[in-house]
Amino acid sequence: MKQTNYHLFDFLDFDTELKTDEALWKACKPTSVYEKEGDIYLTVPFQKQILSNDMAADVSVARKEFTLKIRYYTHHIIRLYTGLGEFDWEDGTEMLQMSSELRKLPLTVCEEDGLWYVRDEKGGLRALINLHEPVLDPWSDLLPPPQETLDITFYPDDKKAVRLSAYDHFSPPRYDALPLAYCVKNGQQERATVSFECSPDEAFAGTGERFYKMDLSGHTFQLKNQDGQGVNNRRAYKNIPFYLSSRMYGVFYHTSAHCKLSLADHSTRSVQFLNEQAQLDVFLIGGDTPEEILYGYRCLTGFPPMLPLWSYGVWMSRMSYFSADEVNAICDRMRAEHYPCDVIHLDTGWFKTDWLCEWKFNEERFPQPERFVRRLKEKGYRVSLWQLPYVADDAEQIDEAKANRYIGPLTKKQDTEGSNFSALDYAGTIDFTYPKAVEWYKGLLKNLLDMGVVCIKTDFGENIHMDAAYYGMKPELLNNLYALLYQKAAYEITKEVAGDGIVWARAAWAGCQRYPLHWGGDSASTWDGMAGSLKGGLHFGLSGFAFWSHDVPGFHCLPNFMNSPVSDDVYVRWTQFGVFSSHIRYHGTGKREPWSYPAIAPIVKKWWKLRYALIPYIVAQSEKATRTGYPVLRALIFHHPEDKLCWHIDDEYYFGDDFLVAPVMNSENCRDVYLPEGEWVNFFTGERFEGGGWLKKVEVPLEEMPVYVRRGATVPVYPEEVDCTDEMDLSKSIVLKIDDTYQGFWKGR
Repeated sequence: MKQTNYHLFDFLDFDTELKTDEALWKACKPTSVYEKEGDIYLTVPFQKQILSNDMAADVSVARKEFTLKIRYYTHHIIRLYTGLGEFDWEDGTEMLQMSSELRKLPLTVCEEDGLWYVRDEKGGLRALINLHEPVLDPWSDLLPPPQETLDITFYPDDKKAVRLSAYDHFSPPRYDALPLAYCVKNGQQERATVSFECSPDEAFAGTGERFYKMDLSGHTFQLKNQDGQGVNNRRAYKNIPFYLSSRMYGVFYHTSAHCKLSLADHSTRSVQFLNEQAQLDVFLIGGDTPEEILYGYRCLTGFPPMLPLWSYGVWMSRMSYFSADEVNAICDRMRAEHYPCDVIHLDTGWFKTDWLCEWKFNEERFPQPERFVRRLKEKGYRVSLWQLPYVADDAEQIDEAKANRYIGPLTKKQDTEGSNFSALDYAGTIDFTYPKAVEWYKGLLKNLLDMGVVCIKTDFGENIHMDAAYYGMKPELLNNLYALLYQKAAYEITKEVAGDGIVWARAAWAGCQRYPLHWGGDSASTWDGMAGSLKGGLHFGLSGFAFWSHDVPGFHCLPNFMNSPVSDDVYVRWTQFGVFSSHIRYHGTGKREPWSYPAIAPIVKKWWKLRYALIPYIVAQSEKATRTGYPVLRALIFHHPEDKLCWHIDDEYYFGDDFLVAPVMNSENCRDVYLPEGEWVNFFTGERFEGGGWLKKVEVPLEEMPVYVRRGATVPVYPEEVDCTDEMDLSKSIVLKIDDTYQGFWKGR
């Protein structure tokens, strides 16, 4: 449908020809309020609108009244809920895992001079409900007066106000946002919308792994998971219905339905949300810093657990290794040449047929797989395996899966959307809403984990068969939630059998941070692929996730997807980026082993050794990330939210508390570096800088990288060279003191 630039059509998704049986119902002034068990209940009437782009009340139809419920929690969280008469308040969804720290705080309400004041037990104002008519100075009746509206201002903390968009219109018939409304189609309530006012200079971040610039203002996002097919487009593997505002509040929309979020786009005066399910469950989260706000978000949706030591080492992979002999030769060479490495990942080629996922080794090419895995472990390698949540028509499990409804039965033949590099026909999606299907799937993985495999790559999961009947919910509600159910099952059985909980996942929705870790999908092995990956990682960290990785040096080649070579400089620069990421994995459509790039192999080895030296620091920062609101890889706004420039920088980041990292993403070996306020020391040379300004045209030879560390920081490092983390005893770590005596990491090494 072509863009019209009208709210009714472009945002609320009405038929532009107005020929469909649909109606818009707009919220009006509340008629009553009462307190019950510490919650506030508002009775809100809704008025049907005439089916027209020029909005006007259809007074021939009686108003309908619904309840808007308000609750207040610790950590400055206000919850607003309306089920519009069809849905009930829910705390037991998979998305929520409320912390024991989170307590409901009682609210009271009183009326004074046409205003309803909602206060907490200490008298703090939490909502102000305005019943007054707008002040007028009448002189013309050329245009109708504005319709009655819902005008509420919320105060999640004592420092800021978040107001519903009560009057976002041009003339009263021409509305650009609505405070609260719902849509009816063919007699059924179908969609609901809520909008908050925003200021002209307000910036926004988060919303998942968003491959966009840092400030998301001026964009509208479809929150529907799909195969991203790259990192330089609107599609997203990981949509999270959460955003962070530069005014220091966050909003979490508790839903798994397909939805739409407009951040000062359809109207520059409003943030608008449209849920394709006719209910709204909204958490407003206050705080003084992004970390405090994200801590509140994690108190609602869960905290990430710590990952095993070995996961912080180098992972080696490509698409794909096809035999035990090939894998052993690569692993033996890494040990012989002292390329430190901890994980060898087998992608699509370990089955009888490439891409035909049957959860079983091809025993001709991988004879005695248990012995194969055990011998790799003896050499210090863990094994990770690729698979996906669909069952192909040719898979040996297909009859069993269909007979027992382990896959959702299709209601009609359908092609799945996404990147299927094989010619396989996926007959169905494993139904993780069905407990018996979950146990069946866990059994398939257990057979592999019992062999000594330690990690399952939970690839795909963004798309499901939409024309299938699932046990527990409609596909429209399952699509986004599917990643959470899928990863939860794999994580749980891995932790049960292998002892360490971990997956390697591509899709995500709210709550998936509880089942790490996630990587950035199928980026191109180009500078824009690297830049897009970093943008996605920064927003992902601003969406509640602690751990994140990416394919080094990008997944696919250009212009030939499978066969174009990766340039030496992209390989090195992406390696440097990987060293300063929570996890580092080499993967892609061509050769990824460093000796395949002989001119730069010594540089790569040097950076791998640095990675292992930094593991004590990375582990410490990871542990911190599991109990705070921080990710490991952080946008600058985590530490400098008051610096407006930092809301527009997406090519630098903090690595933990102390490192400022500025990857080089061009062939010119030169870039500008912004140093935020503070005193900074070049990690490699010891050169000192005063922050609060730019370093222009910094020349950076290929073997170097702009990395700065806070003056006064203490950085734990490992003093000995190792081939894998099995050789590490973290009690031997030493501390680098970044003081006036510090001369740089490379000095004397």
